[in-house]
Amino acid sequence: MKIYLISISMVVLAACNADDEKPENKADLVSKFIDGTFGYDLNFLRQYHKDIVLLGDSAGAQIIIAPAYQGRVMTSTTEGSKGISFGWVNHELIASGKTDEHINAFGGEERFWLGPEGGQFSIYFKKGVEFKLENWFVVEFKLENWFVPKEIDTEPFELVSSTKYDAVFKKDMHLENYSGFRFDLTVDRVIRLLDKSSINNTLGIAVPENVRSVAFESDNKITNNGTVAWDKKTGMLSIWILSMLNASSQTTVAIPYKRGDTSSLGKIVTDDYFGKVPADRLKVDSGLILFKADAYQRSKIGVSPKRASPFVTSYDAVNNVLTIAQFTLPGGATDYVNSLWKIQDDPFAGDAVNAYNDGEIDGQQMGKFYEIESSSPAAALTPGKFIQHIHRTIHLKGSKEELDKVSMKILGKPVDAIKL
Repeated sequence: MKIYLISISMVVLAACNADDEKPENKADLVSKFIDGTFGYDLNFLRQYHKDIVLLGDSAGAQIIIAPAYQGRVMTSTTEGSKGISFGWVNHELIASGKTDEHINAFGGEERFWLGPEGGQFSIYFKKGVEFKLENWFVVEFKLENWFVPKEIDTEPFELVSSTKYDAVFKKDMHLENYSGFRFDLTVDRVIRLLDKSSINNTLGIAVPENVRSVAFESDNKITNNGTVAWDKKTGMLSIWILSMLNASSQTTVAIPYKRGDTSSLGKIVTDDYFGKVPADRLKVDSGLILFKADAYQRSKIGVSPKRASPFVTSYDAVNNVLTIAQFTLPGGATDYVNSLWKIQDDPFAGDAVNAYNDGEIDGQQMGKFYEIESSSPAAALTPGKFIQHIHRTIHLKGSKEELDKVSMKILGKPVDAIKL
């Protein structure tokens, strides 16, 4: 009888556990955490994706990776499930299960894209988006003709392997640019969680013990698998990494730039991607560009490879979070794809670094986020060759006094001096 009762109890317990795993009950798991926490986003994403990859350590540093969204890092935290979720996640779009033919902004703290976006070598506009005006053709790079290639929008990347500290992805692609050239390529992408010693080595300083941290890097490669070389005649691709981060009312992006004569280095910043950025939202002074990233006005800036440094920072004064993005910036490389939406006089005079701030357009807004972006040089690849681009993201959360120690070492300024 005892054996029988024990067996019944085990069956009931197993049934309860199985019931907890049913999709219809997973919404209850989301409600156990406050919106804006890492646990909320983790449980939400697990409702819709069975293959979510979670990397983390015992100190509470964790990141979420979604193979279905091209192996993108969806979000991260310094303090486990109850900690702040740093990446912006588009809950509404993901929950809807709908897709759009132009773009699907699922969100994500770090995603893989390819450039260029605009111009005669764009892979986002198809050949033929033009109309005839008397005896000549006019090209129209309009939003209605803009489509993100499905390979970097809705198609998954293959998860090759994963451990507690890394995940390896691969994807074969076949793309065609506006000029009609076909690219055959393979993307290799590795996400690695970085420990405290790696953070210290990357920054070249010892992060104070009282500062909580999480850091990861993406190691990205594209290989020319075709039979024709990529060059300035065919057009070239670039690796483009974009980080969508939750904005606060007091978030500022700080981009160091190289000082020097405009005749040799060119302009300091491109500030008219979506109209001129107002003076109260952009400040350029003494080797540092400050850009308001509060998600209240849609705007974008860019810095050329001649002016750029291999890192960008942002400071969230509401949550006391200092974020540092550090990336590959090869010395002497000046050919970067130009993504402006027009036929270009110089299609390889693009930016190495960009920052974007979301905002309302016609009463609608994508989300309360900002972006930090880095790009590789234009990939001049013969068949079988590859280009590599590494992008690291580091979040440091602590008191203003402790964060000042890091900011002073990196920027030469306290965090209060990098606010707008």
